[in-house]
Amino acid sequence: MSNTYGDWLRQQREAAGLTQEELADRAFMTRSHIAHIEAGRRMPSKSDARQLDKALGTGDVLSSFLPQDDVEVAEYFEAVLVLEQQAVMIREFASAFFPGILQTKRYARAVLGAAFPPVSEEECDKRLVTRLERAKILEDPVTPVVWVLLDEAVLRRPVGGEDIMAEQITHIVGLAEKGRIRVHVMPFGVGLHPLMSGMLTLMWFEDQPPLAYGEGYRAGKLHDSPSVVRVLQSRYELAMCDALPQKESLALLRATAKEYGHHD
Repeated sequence: MSNTYGDWLRQQREAAGLTQEELADRAFMTRSHIAHIEAGRRMPSKSDARQLDKALGTGDVLSSFLPQDDVEVAEYFEAVLVLEQQAVMIREFASAFFPGILQTKRYARAVLGAAFPPVSEEECDKRLVTRLERAKILEDPVTPVVWVLLDEAVLRRPVGGEDIMAEQITHIVGLAEKGRIRVHVMPFGVGLHPLMSGMLTLMWFEDQPPLAYGEGYRAGKLHDSPSVVRVLQSRYELAMCDALPQKESLALLRATAKEYGHHD
């Protein structure tokens, strides 16, 4: 990623006579987030850029300076979309839907088509293209390393119909059988577990500290505080201790796909 944006931000901050800490306080961000943007390790989301413009009194300069594209994602996910492409390791916990980077075209369309308020077919197609583009990170045979922990509820709640579910689950099995991902299932029988509150994505990078992203109803939070990230990593590790090993998880996935009518 070019550091042009980071250089521009630093110039504006220094011209305003502000330290990174002072700008972070004004923009309601962490100092480390400002530092990563200035160093070129992260690109701010549109909402971040608006906050920076407001804090620096630069009108919409920093907002309009962002690269323009047709990517269609929720605003709170914009920064994660960029970081996901840079990560060398990703660990996902899914509580309701299969993770976006693992969704098949038909499963993704079923999920996106159920949006409320309803969206047009054209809007749904744009979002679908973005989601399928995210999955291309798995075309690299090695990086990022991907671990997936699925709550059993993800398997049991049919999304889009039985055929779509069978296809989706078989896709996950195929990726695991090829060694591209590791997959584990958190069975209902475990009861309460450390990740019950929602989905979680953990990301590691070559040149910056790890991050965590959690999401709930129409809201998402990117965590870069080392202490918070470590707590969430520990929650993931604890949950993995209760999950089924990969061999048993794959057996459950295959059996579930068969129940949905897939007999290959």
